[in-house]
Amino acid sequence: MTVKVNLYLDERKIETGEKAPVKLRLYISRTDIRHYHTGMYLTLEQFEQTYLASKPKKAFKELKISLDAIVVKANNIITKMDGIFILAKFEKEMFGAHSNSTDIVSHYQTYIEELTKSGRVGTASSYRLSLKSLLLFAGKNKKPAISVAFDNITVDFLNRYEKWMAAEEKSKTTVGIYLRPLRAIFNKAIEEGDIVADIYPFKKYQIPTGQNIKKALDKSELKKLFTAQVEPGSPKEKARDFWFFSYQCNGMNFRDIAELKYKNINKKSFSFLRHKTLYTTKDKPKPIIVPLTESIRAIIERYGNKPVLPDSYVFPILEKSMNETEKLRVNQNFIRFVNQHIQKLAKDLELDTDISTYYARHTFTTSAIRNGAKMELIQESLGHRSLNTTQNYWAGFEDDVKQEIADKLMDFS
Repeated sequence: MTVKVNLYLDERKIETGEKAPVKLRLYISRTDIRHYHTGMYLTLEQFEQTYLASKPKKAFKELKISLDAIVVKANNIITKMDGIFILAKFEKEMFGAHSNSTDIVSHYQTYIEELTKSGRVGTASSYRLSLKSLLLFAGKNKKPAISVAFDNITVDFLNRYEKWMAAEEKSKTTVGIYLRPLRAIFNKAIEEGDIVADIYPFKKYQIPTGQNIKKALDKSELKKLFTAQVEPGSPKEKARDFWFFSYQCNGMNFRDIAELKYKNINKKSFSFLRHKTLYTTKDKPKPIIVPLTESIRAIIERYGNKPVLPDSYVFPILEKSMNETEKLRVNQNFIRFVNQHIQKLAKDLELDTDISTYYARHTFTTSAIRNGAKMELIQESLGHRSLNTTQNYWAGFEDDVKQEIADKLMDFS
């Protein structure tokens, strides 16, 4: 069996002119091709002037020697095997105990960097927390591990991780939030040829989903909250106004409220694209249309930035000069502000003190269904891509809410 190696520049997710990772490609057979990170990053010009050049310029000679040395080392290891190629032995001699390509840490870090560069800092944060949790579990004496090989993550590993999380008083929902990124990392590594599909553990292990019961306010609670006497200009008034703005605007996510610009508003309505799904769909995102009621107009007038300029944010939450990390931090701080003061108001009114910004979205959905809205209309209003998503979303609501709506089906009065 003849095993061949070469180097290539992996430019798939790198913009033109940026440095891309140099990878070692190992041809074991027509159907078995492996890819390994070398730890080197070059621009296309640098790669062409070194590895691909027969006679590199003086400035590139040392770099070419370094690249050629990687190929020479790989070929020497293969030659010493005397025709009996053993992949594990090759990887150990070439890269050490575990190569970067078979370690989840490097794959996580690479993808986190990609997410951050593309502005998806919230998703990057989720992957960072997932990796941190897994390394802590895999470590010893409460010290996190520095690496975890893909082939060590078995069904048994995942079951033990789930039990460990339960002992740490973490919910099944949290376990699911941390393991879904790991599953995605496995899929990417298989797709890129860094690991074989045989070690994929998620065919036999099912990620727990937990019970995320969605709570909503009823009409009497909404009225009590909306008509409560609060000090004008107080944090409670501001929190309530923005909570009701979200509720009236189809349960609009607070990041979308922060991103709303005056150019999105016309005489009778405004439109927006959900920030959450901008990067998760290959289809062209469909804008959500919100009718402009007097109450919505009043909140925009009260809190909106002045002067009214088309490209300006409507509300003074974000600033144009902010990068994505700063936007995420500021938006999270604003959500905390709203939650903190809406909960104080709810306590004053003897309502559910767990009320949060999420309640606004859930309350919009239940109110729409109570008022006879069809699931297809709710799907469009919430910005769900498929009706199944809306139906699954509705499945998480409290049973008494569903019972109330079911009872009304035969109420002909």
